[in-house]
Amino acid sequence: MNPFDQFKLNMTRRHFFGQGTNLLGGAALATLAARNGLGNTANTTAPQPGTNGHVLPHFTPRVKNIIYLHMVGGPPQMDLYDYKPVMKEWYDKDLPESVRNGQRLTTMTSGQARFPIAPSIYNFEQCGENGMWVSELLPYMKKMTDDVVFMRGMNTEAINHEPAICLMQTGNQVSGRPCIGAWASYGLGSLNDNLPTFVVMVARPTNTEQVQAISGRLWSSGYLPGEHAATSFRTSGDPILFINNPPGVSSEVRRETLNGLKSLNEMTYEWIGDAETRTRIEQYELAYRMQSSVPELTDLAQESQATYELYGDEAKKPGTFANTALLARRMVERGVRFVQIYHNNWDTHGNVAGRLPSQCKDVDQPCYALIQDLKQRGLFDETLIIWGGEFGRTIYSQGGLSMKNYGRDHHPRCFTMWMAGGGTNAGKIYGETDDFSYNIVKEPVNVRDFHATILHLMGYDHERFTYKYQGLDQRLTGVLPARVIPDLIA
Repeated sequence: MNPFDQFKLNMTRRHFFGQGTNLLGGAALATLAARNGLGNTANTTAPQPGTNGHVLPHFTPRVKNIIYLHMVGGPPQMDLYDYKPVMKEWYDKDLPESVRNGQRLTTMTSGQARFPIAPSIYNFEQCGENGMWVSELLPYMKKMTDDVVFMRGMNTEAINHEPAICLMQTGNQVSGRPCIGAWASYGLGSLNDNLPTFVVMVARPTNTEQVQAISGRLWSSGYLPGEHAATSFRTSGDPILFINNPPGVSSEVRRETLNGLKSLNEMTYEWIGDAETRTRIEQYELAYRMQSSVPELTDLAQESQATYELYGDEAKKPGTFANTALLARRMVERGVRFVQIYHNNWDTHGNVAGRLPSQCKDVDQPCYALIQDLKQRGLFDETLIIWGGEFGRTIYSQGGLSMKNYGRDHHPRCFTMWMAGGGTNAGKIYGETDDFSYNIVKEPVNVRDFHATILHLMGYDHERFTYKYQGLDQRLTGVLPARVIPDLIA
């Protein structure tokens, strides 16, 4: 038996009926539609397909590129951006039950006999024309508060890291959905021919006291075609595995090998019609082109001394946050649509005084430098920069409390994130929390609202930006209410 015929015999029932070339599947669906009075199945709100399987924006996009800086572990908002001077009077007093109001706690503090208030040990200063309060740990942020829109009313339903990061990146606590970068790739497509549309990097923190596990599931394409998954750039050795030819294999041999694979894959696609085969062909060709484009991209020796002074000496060290921030600018400059950087070790259950300063030092100057660099190159207005974690931290201390140190547990009810560039409302401070930085009292922003607003900046109505999967029009914002927040947009 022909191997392709054998393959088709082994196809799963779901795959068989999902192929457009199977007339039996189409006939069965038409019969079912007629039986249920669903003869007109046109979806008038469905997005219109653009070129190469992408989706045309619903309105003019405000951004061309996105750089998402995810602080893994949850930065403590009251030590950085949510100034609460009244808490000094509450030192070591118990958090009132009227404030906690029966909130679900993690197993790390649910057994504590007390919930003693731990005021921030750091000084704050009011900065910029907007008067934003900023911690002494972020001296560079103090220079650019008027370039940034702060969201102090962020909130989430997740209380543990894995589901919380998953929710922040994919819109669902259960893994397997496409992440924001994959949606951007699906919608807006590529801006270049020689680099990936979506790149992810995991920066190495200076302090590694409590590094959280993160995995490739966070940057997968989920149910979207595989071409929309991120390409992961490594922080040491070759940026991408197998980007270089092995010893003894010339570029001519590599090209001939790929031509043979392409022919085989095209035969498979012609016989089977599987979209993933087409994706495989395109990825092999992109990988070949990246053999010349990636070394040029990652050659930071081309950068000027002034650039290194802007980002700091750490930018010269592969794998640091400063290094990845500089690479992110180079990627955007070369047409990478979406760049995701993860920076770990923000899970400060204990030893805030020993860990938070180094965490902030890792990211503060590079974030400032990234914004200034993009401005200098005329890229700031078309590039959206996002900074934040998956949740916040508690005002009460986890474990021991002293005047010089404390710990903080996970807190989903309120936390602070910021955005800059890309059509955002620079200088805006949106949202307000109570005196305990525990509950939101004004202008909340749920994760779904956050996603809807990002999609709006990309040019998409989040309710119409969908992908058909398992019989449903799936979307990043899911089925629960979500809204675009106009105050966050210029």
